Amino acid sequence: MPNRVLIIDDDTELCALMQKCAAQEGLESDVVYTGKSGLSKLAECKDVYCLVILDIMLPGMNGFEVLSEIRKSSTVPVLMLTAKGDEIDKVTGLRLGADDYLTKPFSINELMARMDSLIRRYTTFNQASPPDILNLKNMAIDKENRTVCVNEESVDLTGKEFDLLVFLASNKGRVFTKKQIYMQVWEDEYAFDDNNIMSFISKLRKKIEPDAEHPFYILTVHGVGYRFNKEA
Repeated sequence: MPNRVLIIDDDTELCALMQKCAAQEGLESDVVYTGKSGLSKLAECKDVYCLVILDIMLPGMNGFEVLSEIRKSSTVPVLMLTAKGDEIDKVTGLRLGADDYLTKPFSINELMARMDSLIRRYTTFNQASPPDILNLKNMAIDKENRTVCVNEESVDLTGKEFDLLVFLASNKGRVFTKKQIYMQVWEDEYAFDDNNIMSFISKLRKKIEPDAEHPFYILTVHGVGYRFNKEA
């Protein structure tokens, strides 16, 4: 899937800031300062962008004109920026095919949230992988064939380790107590053993984590249980 952002805006300082935001999301980015340059970049780098951030007030060719050209050949998400607060601009942009709209000045947190939402929807919609594969950061879980790859290398898991990983990874960000995990994975509330869960988590971490002592995927929620990192 595409993993670059194209920023089309003539505000150089804002462009630099938006590039930093993209980098924090693990995305590379290209910056151009005119609409014509943006269209040339899109034509030159076809299918490499997962998002276009497009300012309306551009020198020469304005953002609406650029958007109209983009939509003739591409479904890439477009987030439009403008210094104006007029509703007509928003309506015009959305009717021309913009996916979202942000009025300057805006907060960095709001920009990053909108970027994440648009990219996630686009990636999910265009996901070529079978639905039984969980694609995570540096990890792929094939539920049908019961295989796991970390950094493109196969990892050998026992049956219950695999079931435990799938359960947590399928519920990214949700916190589960040890008993909830046991009931879901082992399907037996009467044989619950707190130490047994901790042992399985420890063994699983040693197999999938870059550093088992400082886990990235399976996080401990002290006094509660565990959750799978929503950033994974």
